[in-house]
Amino acid sequence: MAGSAVRQALEDGLVVAWRNLKRVPRIPELAVFAILQSIMFVLLFAFVFGGAIPLPGGASYREYLMPGIFAQTIVFATATTAIGMTDDLSKGILDRFRSLPMARSAVLSGRTLSDVVYNGGILIVLMLSGLAVGWRVHTSVPEFLAGVGLLLLFAFVMAWIGVWLGLTLRTVEVTQQVSFTVLFPLTFLSNVFVPTQSLPWWLRPLAEWNPVSALTAATRHLWGNPNPFAASGLPAEHPIELTLIWVVVLLAIFAPLGVWRYRSMSR
Repeated sequence: MAGSAVRQALEDGLVVAWRNLKRVPRIPELAVFAILQSIMFVLLFAFVFGGAIPLPGGASYREYLMPGIFAQTIVFATATTAIGMTDDLSKGILDRFRSLPMARSAVLSGRTLSDVVYNGGILIVLMLSGLAVGWRVHTSVPEFLAGVGLLLLFAFVMAWIGVWLGLTLRTVEVTQQVSFTVLFPLTFLSNVFVPTQSLPWWLRPLAEWNPVSALTAATRHLWGNPNPFAASGLPAEHPIELTLIWVVVLLAIFAPLGVWRYRSMSR
């Protein structure tokens, strides 16, 4: 019976994930503007600000930039998840799901799975854009795939944060404002666009221990891209391990919060 229940929950989750992914071709603006926003950051920083941001040893700023853009895109996708959950909630779609003979976990697992697939598609487009502006991977194929896997794993975690936000906030407008109010400082107070050496001494520890910085540094390390740090320590010497620690911590916090919030709405 337990195996049958798990199999049913997985099947229902895949159905919900497919339902969410079918919205992309029906509303292509969602993906188009998400991609355009990230490409805008690439062009803006690579060609406008890149010449004014020196790197130690004269390393290529564009190769430094692109892993940060990938990480920023993954983090910003939290807002997409949150807005989608709030929109479904406000339209009564979640109530309809609860009235169907389906596993309750399918709504949340389907949402997080579909957002990981959605972000994977956006990453492919961004990587092609990065190749066009001069970004390269200087390591092996397994290391490249490990970096991609780390990005998608982090996307899964951020989707759970979006689920919790989307179920907690009541309107799409508020969800959008709150999401970006939280996400912008998280991405800009990091090593995404500038080396942490350029920050005031009191901000450097915050930036280097930032989960976004850890993810960015981990992918730079795996792909052989410039990866300067202001000081030695765990963030500088073990960015992959630190990223995995952040994944476990954030998932342990926000997945139960999202499930609790969804169950409390069902009572």
